[in-house]
Parts: sequence; C-alpha cells; structure tokens
Amino acid sequence: MRLFLALSPPDDLRQRLGTLADSLHDECGGRRVPDANLHLTLAFLGEQSAEQAQQLEAWLQQMQVAAGDIRLDHCGHFRRPGIVWIGPRHTPSPLKLLHADVSHALKHMGIATHPSEHFRPHVTLLRNANAPVTTMPVQTLHWSYNQIQLIQSTLNTSGSHYRCLASTTVR
Repeated sequence: MRLFLALSPPDDLRQRLGTLADSLHDECGGRRVPDANLHLTLAFLGEQSAEQAQQLEAWLQQMQVAAGDIRLDHCGHFRRPGIVWIGPRHTPSPLKLLHADVSHALKHMGIATHPSEHFRPHVTLLRNANAPVTTMPVQTLHWSYNQIQLIQSTLNTSGSHYRCLASTTVR
C-alpha cells in the first residue's frame, strides 16, 4: 500500500485553502486538489507492506512531539510536474525539528526518506498547472497543527483517494 505521513489542516483552514485553490486555478489552470486531499507531507513512504503499515501505526500512536504553528505566506510553483503550492517562506524551527525526528524514526524502521535539508513544506493546491503563480492572492494563513496522520493513497481514474490509517495528537 502507498503511504505517507502528513499534517492535515483543520476544517476552517482547509476551506480557506480550497478557496485559494479556486482563485489560483483561474490564473494557472491545471487540476485542482480536492479540499479533502489538502495536506502538508512530512514524509512520503511509498509502497509498504501491511506489516510495515501496522508497525507505522503502532509507532505513530506512541509518538510524542510538540505542537507548532506554520505561517502560509508564500505561493510557489514546481515546474515539474506543474505543482502550484502554498507554504511558509521560511520553515519554522519546530517544523524542521518535527521533520527531522520523523525522518530519524523512519530510518530506524528501515524506511528511507528524503534528507531533511531537502524538506520544502507546502500544501499542493493544483497539479499539472499551465502557468506559475505570479502573486500571493491572499493574506498570510496561520496553521496551528496538532495532529500527524498516516495516510494511505489509492490512485484511480478520478485521481487520488486518501484514507487515514492512524493519527496522533501532537503534544
């Protein structure tokens, strides 16, 4: 099964991100990410066995990390594969630490992830966009995160379907 670890925005922020995605879609084209799929990936785990998923669930339920805040104050564009995103202009130290802790624990479980220095936290709003974002169309959005989720991603003809397998409240 295809898995990743993510921070999921609260409903009010998810709605504001969806509104932002709508306005950016008018400017950039592409395919809008459904509100239900909006998240910030901490680690993409790729294909994992059912046994590995159970180990990840158990680890996640025992995990203890500090809560934090993210200022979503910058929109950007990854040219390949045409991703339009919003994220922090500068990654906050607590989020860097959370990513490093997660990466270290995953390495201990034998799961390879991208090195921490390549971590670029963002929420994907559009895929296959035809043009980059030219302006930040909204004021800064504030995100107080308090939960990490283990999410299973299933691909089908209508796109990706996400299902939360386990979560923990960040302390």
